[in-house]
Amino acid sequence: MIQNNVIHAAYKNNVKKLMFLGSTCIYPREAPQPMPEDSLLTSPLEYTNEPYAIAKIAGIKLCESYNLQYGTNYISVMPTNLYGPNDNFDLEKSHVLPALLRKAHLGKCLEDGDWETLRTDLDKNPIEGVDGQATDEAIVNILAKYGIRVNPSKSVNSVSIEIWGSGKPMREFLWSEDMADACVFLMENVEFNDIIESQKSKVKGQKYDKDLRLSDLRHSTEIRNTHINIGTGKEVSIKELAELIKEKVGFNGNLVFNADKPDGTLRKLTDPNKLHQLGWQHKIEIEDGIEQMYSWYLG
Repeated sequence: MIQNNVIHAAYKNNVKKLMFLGSTCIYPREAPQPMPEDSLLTSPLEYTNEPYAIAKIAGIKLCESYNLQYGTNYISVMPTNLYGPNDNFDLEKSHVLPALLRKAHLGKCLEDGDWETLRTDLDKNPIEGVDGQATDEAIVNILAKYGIRVNPSKSVNSVSIEIWGSGKPMREFLWSEDMADACVFLMENVEFNDIIESQKSKVKGQKYDKDLRLSDLRHSTEIRNTHINIGTGKEVSIKELAELIKEKVGFNGNLVFNADKPDGTLRKLTDPNKLHQLGWQHKIEIEDGIEQMYSWYLG
């Protein structure tokens, strides 16, 4: 309801341009990889994401419909997985990349015997109420609950980090400031007319005309899937991601993949070609992004 009210209020108040943010969860469970915008509504959604996905799809279609019926200029974008400064590092609720980064950091503190840094971290972000003022035993126990364990069979500071699943699933990650840059670029440089350029050229018996009015177009051909993917078009396995984070953090312990835990969707990669054709590409690669993120985290 919130998105419906905002979009309608934008129309009533003659807002010149609006951006609607969705999610790649809108795409079908069995969508082709990488996922193009045209794969929307081609087969069933992932069951666990279905209510959220349907709400986002409704927002996309509402923006699209207002554009076609009333000549508004509303753009919908679908970002891939984001990471960066001010991410959520709460081990109870965080997503995979910030969770792995913090686990590697805490594991490094344990193996280095750096209790001062470890306690400072827990004071900033307690885990289930356990902060830096807790006893050594309470801290070791809560870390073990989240898969950061001291190995008693080896040296005192031998540490391992448990990761759910086999490590085989592939994921795409976009630096959050690249996402912001893409949004600003689209708001400043791209109009709804630009997005439907390819649809215009399909008008039966009509040569492409950049000045073709939307009112003429909507009676001539179907216009759909005008949303834009924002991503890198590059993917990394969870195992590769964990090893990269381990290297950047300087953690020397073991990564233990628990294959008894679920892997989730095995592959989820956006096709960013439409965005590339409009003139924008990402700048920060995953290696540099993790390094910058860890420097921010330590700061």
